[in-house]
Amino acid sequence: MLDKKHVKALRQIVGEENVYDDKAHMIAYSYDATRTRYEPDAVVFPRHEEDVSAILRYCNEHHIVITPRGAGSGFTGGALPANGGIVLGFEKHMNKILEIDMDNMVAVVQPGVINMDLQKAAEAVGLFYPPDPASQDYTTLGGNVAENAGGMRASKYGITKDYVMALRAVLPNGDVIRAGKKTIKDVAGYNIAGILVASEGTLAVITEITLKLISKPKLNKTAMGIFPSVEEAMNAVYKTFAAGITPVAMEFLDNLTIRAVEEKFHKGLPTDAGALLVTDVDGNLDIDLEYQLEEIEKVFRANGCSEFKIAKDEKEAADLWFARRNASQSITIYGSKKINEDITVPRSELPRLLKEIEKVSQKYGVKIPCFGHTGDGNVHTNVMVDGSDPKQLEIGHEAIVEIFKITVEMGGTLSGEHGIGLSKAPFMELAFSEEEINLFRAIKRAFDPNNILNPGKMALDD
Repeated sequence: MLDKKHVKALRQIVGEENVYDDKAHMIAYSYDATRTRYEPDAVVFPRHEEDVSAILRYCNEHHIVITPRGAGSGFTGGALPANGGIVLGFEKHMNKILEIDMDNMVAVVQPGVINMDLQKAAEAVGLFYPPDPASQDYTTLGGNVAENAGGMRASKYGITKDYVMALRAVLPNGDVIRAGKKTIKDVAGYNIAGILVASEGTLAVITEITLKLISKPKLNKTAMGIFPSVEEAMNAVYKTFAAGITPVAMEFLDNLTIRAVEEKFHKGLPTDAGALLVTDVDGNLDIDLEYQLEEIEKVFRANGCSEFKIAKDEKEAADLWFARRNASQSITIYGSKKINEDITVPRSELPRLLKEIEKVSQKYGVKIPCFGHTGDGNVHTNVMVDGSDPKQLEIGHEAIVEIFKITVEMGGTLSGEHGIGLSKAPFMELAFSEEEINLFRAIKRAFDPNNILNPGKMALDD
């Protein structure tokens, strides 16, 4: 419980109306997409960077834990106040697009700006902000930077880190720093902005973000390939890129996922298919799109594709994407608890990865429907169990640990986009050596010697 004198002091900094310690707010800010709950002691809404600086200075002096929070849409508990203290929320005040500089093709935003709001503002002037996490309609850009969010367009356009040019941030002692520049090139000093991206709010509190924008392609087309096996589909993925074609997106659903979507929505999906690949291409000329789709079809057909459909219009495109966009909610037919991980491997390892996951499924007697962003090697594995059965949960977690080990052995990573947070912290030692983890901890101590910023996350605590 936070002492009342601290609540009073925080109210003096940001105003009475921007500090809450009532039960309703504690519950509202206690959970994220993991549905795990940790109640904070107070929720504070800074009005501007000066407030953030004063809050951190006060909390650092009194050793009060702070958890920065975006929209609470994370899947690994990165924004959960696991150690109490205060949640720092940005959606109330620090939620403005400060500038869209068309001459230099950059946007300057506050951390509480919704991802989709920036996309729409950029597109209104003919520019494009590509990172598109599934939660883009409500996730904040501050949270995207803190977690290095990706999305379906990552296979061609990259992820959040590829668009962060500069940040303003407040250190735990209240000092304000600027990391990076608005310039395309900047090799002066350490890449502090790069360190803050994906740091999950453990090093500093981001108060302003400068993001690269690009020209908006004029045309887009969608296609879908149907494959007899998931292995053949995975071969088609990496061979498409190796052939010199870079689709905007290359998403897949395995047979379990196809059957789940069909059972739930009755869309006429081929339930006997081993896998579906849905792909988007873009460009500025029809001939460019036609060439890309022709080459993709050649690779697909050479790798067992039995049917290749090209959407004729936006409605048909939406129909082709329907199964992928509704995959996550559909697979709940296999179990009340979904242990969902976002492992990522080099694209050429995808066929072997899916084969090994099937072996894990058989070994533990659990269904593991898979889907995801195979264009960048990112597979959402979903171990489905009965959430009310402790034994099932134990088996599910054992299966996940085995999948993590397989992923790391293939040169992959524990997380392609969801981050580490609380839920994956116990597995950091599978992916990193003792020396590497010690380096992470040394960086944490250098930024935050009193460990007030989001402690307990990413296994950084000594």
